[in-house]
Amino acid sequence: MRNAAIDRKTRETDISVALSLDGGRTDIQTGIGFFDHMLTAFAVHGGFGLTVQAKGDLEVDCHHTIEDTGIVIGKALDKALGDKSGISRFGSFYVPMDEALGFCSLDISGRPFLVFDAVFPEERIGSYDSCMTEEFMRALAFNAGITLHLKALYGKNTHHITEALYKALGHALKQAVTPTRDAQPLSTKGVL
Repeated sequence: MRNAAIDRKTRETDISVALSLDGGRTDIQTGIGFFDHMLTAFAVHGGFGLTVQAKGDLEVDCHHTIEDTGIVIGKALDKALGDKSGISRFGSFYVPMDEALGFCSLDISGRPFLVFDAVFPEERIGSYDSCMTEEFMRALAFNAGITLHLKALYGKNTHHITEALYKALGHALKQAVTPTRDAQPLSTKGVL
């Protein structure tokens, strides 16, 4: 299976996502240039096929579009993983981005949780509010059923800090979804 397509429409957003864990086309269009750049980096560094078409109430601000995109990508990831059998489950990765260093560690556990530790010197990157990085990651983790830890160890440039976190997420997730020879979920319980 390892792929999924999810559509979600609310009064605030209309979002379509197609995700392939085994690669494919990347085409991101959210109306928020920096967010498109981050989702593209996530997909490329994760080795995923990802298409996102998002229309949101950007006349209000970027919040609904970014958070709801996280919800839909999270749901697509959960669907693509099925019962989570035959995957490595865990992934961790550091990404240096010039003066910044980002770290991600995650567990595809079925138990959603987010620990987010990052300070952003600038409030905005283009039309992207820096605080939305945490909101996106929370929406993704809780809808995918992932325990997700992200930390910016240091950095001075908000663009670099943010990009290091998105790329670290891609690499850590790539490790976690890597197929194993065992057809069972990696759990002493026998299920995730």
